[in-house]
Amino acid sequence: MIELSAKTTALVLVDLQRGILGLSLAPWTGQQVFDRSLQLASRLRSAGGQVVRVKVDFGDNGKLSPSGLVDQPSSSARPADFSQFPDEPLPAEDVVVTKRHWGSFHGTTLDLELRRRGIKTVVVAGIATNMGVESTVRSAHEHGYDVVVVSDATTTFSAAMNTFAFEHIFPRISRVAACDEITFL
Repeated sequence: MIELSAKTTALVLVDLQRGILGLSLAPWTGQQVFDRSLQLASRLRSAGGQVVRVKVDFGDNGKLSPSGLVDQPSSSARPADFSQFPDEPLPAEDVVVTKRHWGSFHGTTLDLELRRRGIKTVVVAGIATNMGVESTVRSAHEHGYDVVVVSDATTTFSAAMNTFAFEHIFPRISRVAACDEITFL
């Protein structure tokens, strides 16, 4: 059980958007992660904490994508509603951050938004465990935040990828807990 002060905690939900939720994911479906994330967000809001929704948007035809050369580039063809949250409009008190990279900190206002609100602990959930979530968790740790990763509200493209991050990466830079193991005071 992890008890967190709601006033100094933010729940950062990574890439829970239309263009990603329907992908083939494991060990949890996008819908399962989305539903659990919304339940956790509701609990945190009720306790007086901050929810941050992060979405990735590479612009029309991927014009805003990182420009480095890679062996497996992402497809630039995305539907018009790719970056929209399925439950829009969002609660007015939620912060929305748009990113252009895997991680939620690089090139965004996330750190500024958290520090302005006196946030000390970041709880992270979303998709994909070993991409956007892991990049965000690493950066949060490097920025000096206490980090908790939600094990049953985080998923990726295979159970093996998910397991590796939760067994070998996250315990070194964060705490790990399931939704029902997190209490906001």
